[in-house]
Amino acid sequence: MTHTSKIDYNALAAQPVALLLSGGVDSSVVLHELVSHGVKPDCFYIKIGPEEQSEWNCNSEEDVEMATAVAQRYGCKLEIVDCHCEYWNQVTRYTMEKVRAGYTPNPDVMCNRLIKFGAFDEKMGHDYAFIATGHYAQTEWIDGCKWLTTSPDPVKDQTDFLAQIYSWQLQKAVFPIGHFVKDEVREVAEREHLINARRKDSQGICFLGNINYNEYIERYLGEAPGDIVEWETHQRIGRHRGLWFHTIGQRKGLGLGGGPWFVVKKDMEQNTLYVSHGYDPETAYQQQFRVHDFHATTYCPEGMAQPTLPARIRFKIRHTPDYLPARLEPTGEGSFILHADAKIHGVAPGQFCVIYDERHHRCFGSGEITL
Repeated sequence: MTHTSKIDYNALAAQPVALLLSGGVDSSVVLHELVSHGVKPDCFYIKIGPEEQSEWNCNSEEDVEMATAVAQRYGCKLEIVDCHCEYWNQVTRYTMEKVRAGYTPNPDVMCNRLIKFGAFDEKMGHDYAFIATGHYAQTEWIDGCKWLTTSPDPVKDQTDFLAQIYSWQLQKAVFPIGHFVKDEVREVAEREHLINARRKDSQGICFLGNINYNEYIERYLGEAPGDIVEWETHQRIGRHRGLWFHTIGQRKGLGLGGGPWFVVKKDMEQNTLYVSHGYDPETAYQQQFRVHDFHATTYCPEGMAQPTLPARIRFKIRHTPDYLPARLEPTGEGSFILHADAKIHGVAPGQFCVIYDERHHRCFGSGEITL
């Protein structure tokens, strides 16, 4: 099935466009799409690697080589923008403060808001009318407002990672591969003989390459051992290295025999990790939870009212292909209780709850889950 792009390339060609080129296949195909539609962007590689390059195997050198080769092929200049300090001061601080308090943060979400569309805009992006990226997401003008809308590839769709960006950031955002599914992007890359056509997708935190999340946390917070207790019997059955290495709903990496075991609660005061035995313990599920500090991404020109949240919605609390049905009960400015149609596994405070319309087409934004 062929999906058509909703981008007005004529409007794009008349304005200066910046492209965030990562060295991966997605942003490289973005460059191909832009140039083939008559748009010649300036390309930028955002550098945010750790201080000691040798300590953590970061892909940045190979990334820069790939990005440089692709930019040269299309006759575009590539500039490296160092956002290292901003990343470690803003995204890492947010992550560690949340983790230390027992919450489940999402560094990828904040990276988009604070770095790709934030620090980059302060340094270079402010000179450009549009910032193009390789995200699997789309934008659409509906009733006079610019909306963040979903990609046709439910597995790759990244609207959940973009649901905390500011409306002024969405106003400038362009996602030229958002109407593709991943296989189509690979096909374009192979057809155009792009140097990274078969390169694996990057895994890990934001664009930090091969860094392991637990190593990332341990580096800043160290260890704080405590007891692992069975929820039903209150029996002590093991030890943990620190509550921040665990999240609600987790069932791997607990180091306990006779499993499976699920993390059901973290008692920060007592430094105790509560786990429950069985394949589907009732304690691992919730059907309603509170969301506060809801953040709307939709850009509406001055004088226009921000869209209001409908009563019936679809939502996500983690990066999965599923959009779950629910009803919203408003409880105040930017806060509500979400009543899911079915019980949800692994609801944890600190996670972002992303809200969509019932057709899971328009993304309204996201708020933080609270107890």
